[in-house]
Amino acid sequence: MDNNNYTIKSIPAEDRPQEKLLKYGANNLSNSELLAVILRTGNKEENVLKLSQRILSEDNKGLKNIAEGTIQKFKSFKGISNAKAAQLMALSELSKRISTLKIERIKISSPSDAAVVMMEEMRYYKKEYFKIILLDTKNNIKKISEISIGSLNSSIVHPREVFSEAVINSASSIILVHNHPSGESEPSHEDIVLTNRLDECGKILGIKVLDHIIIGDGVFYSFKEEGLI
Repeated sequence: MDNNNYTIKSIPAEDRPQEKLLKYGANNLSNSELLAVILRTGNKEENVLKLSQRILSEDNKGLKNIAEGTIQKFKSFKGISNAKAAQLMALSELSKRISTLKIERIKISSPSDAAVVMMEEMRYYKKEYFKIILLDTKNNIKKISEISIGSLNSSIVHPREVFSEAVINSASSIILVHNHPSGESEPSHEDIVLTNRLDECGKILGIKVLDHIIIGDGVFYSFKEEGLI
């Protein structure tokens, strides 16, 4: 067996991901080539590009295998050590954080605007997260606050926590947002009951609940669009 098979040198110079990136720019590399730049080495049976392709092709999920990955899952691939698994976890987390940058002062003009802001961060969560988007009088985002983690019901998501955040931040209105780890976006009975409760509380306090967005895997449900709020 060729002992150099696992190194980047086993790939012709003109096809090496790092060299291609430096010469042509990162936007000209495939997903597997970009991953190979990060991993740098493969294993004794396959070079880093083949390893990257195998990780991305697992279950035909592509980049989802990075976004949804765990230390244990990454280490199940031959050639992925603790250090490389940590690199992949860091890559996943950084990509999620980058997607949330510069959200303040974004104007929300439609349910899809709110869904776009929250989708890439929330679609991969393994638990239900409930958040609120705080808006000013012109519907610009002032802040996004996390209210609870866990099964969505009225005992976990209490109006006190929701509207105290709105009052503290002088929000004119809010948008409720939570995710469904199943990937589906249709509301449950509990979702509807909670939305109605928070909508009524908002009317009393003079802080309008504009919408409740449920984030699925690449899809979303808007209570406003469906005439439920």
